[in-house]
Amino acid sequence: MRKLVIIAIGGNSLIRDEAHKTVEDQYDAVCRTAKHVAGIIEQGYDVVITHGNGPQVGFILRRSEIAYETAHMHRVPLVICGADTQGAIGYQIQQALDNEFKRRKVKKSAVTIITQVVVAADDPAFLNPSKPIGSFYTEEQVAVLRRENTSWVFKSDANRGYRRMVASPRPSRIIERNIIRKLASDGYCVIAVGGGGIPVLEQPDGTFRGVDAVIDKDLASSLLGSQINADTLVISTTVSKVSLNYGQPDQRDLDEVHVSELKQYMLQNQFSPGSMLPKIQAVIEFLERGGKKAIITSPDLLEDAVAGKTGTHIIG
Repeated sequence: MRKLVIIAIGGNSLIRDEAHKTVEDQYDAVCRTAKHVAGIIEQGYDVVITHGNGPQVGFILRRSEIAYETAHMHRVPLVICGADTQGAIGYQIQQALDNEFKRRKVKKSAVTIITQVVVAADDPAFLNPSKPIGSFYTEEQVAVLRRENTSWVFKSDANRGYRRMVASPRPSRIIERNIIRKLASDGYCVIAVGGGGIPVLEQPDGTFRGVDAVIDKDLASSLLGSQINADTLVISTTVSKVSLNYGQPDQRDLDEVHVSELKQYMLQNQFSPGSMLPKIQAVIEFLERGGKKAIITSPDLLEDAVAGKTGTHIIG
């Protein structure tokens, strides 16, 4: 029986740097990552891919603002931006993978699932929105926005203006998990939980309603992995391995580490809250829910890392 791997690709798998942010640049980056994913499949694994969407959501919001200011068109709600990016990025990954499968004569097809993720209405994150999105605004612009959107929260940056802040609640359930599991077991390469998934609230009658929020992509990927019984969670990031004392003269890379050790390092504040910490938390949760192994590495090393040649390998 083939083992199932969740591969969570980060922003650097989509946008390499400030000079390469166009749609065409993004597709080129996706094609490079697709080669490594195809290589992992050729190693004998089934694969589900998840991805980030932070910069892309920011682009859509800015276009929406310009259209509103210059042509008085309606604004695009954040929850719709998330859905838009799932479709657009999913299309690029899906096409890049299918093309790579054809080149390698691999009998495989990719499919994108627009994924909704349930969050709790009483999640404390809704009381303290902390995730910045969109552009910087002047004080005058914020006054107008607050009148038009009374529930919006803004935070001042002394040097650059104000930014809108939204909640980042914890994911609790992947609505499409059974569909994703079925497609993966049938041999499809599934792209799902884009940008952490579209956050939705479950209503008393069992229906769902979208909410403006941002779910951490790695936590959602970890949850998906648990809910579809994946064997391994692979998180792609900007570094080849997790390090202790990162950026210091005594920096030490971790090759293999037990989850109990990782918890101790986390208590020692070894991991930055804005970058590595959410990935470490996602890995720990995946392993404690029954996952067999997790790997953290960079996009260009995905194939070698799954083969056991590099990356940081975390075991339960």
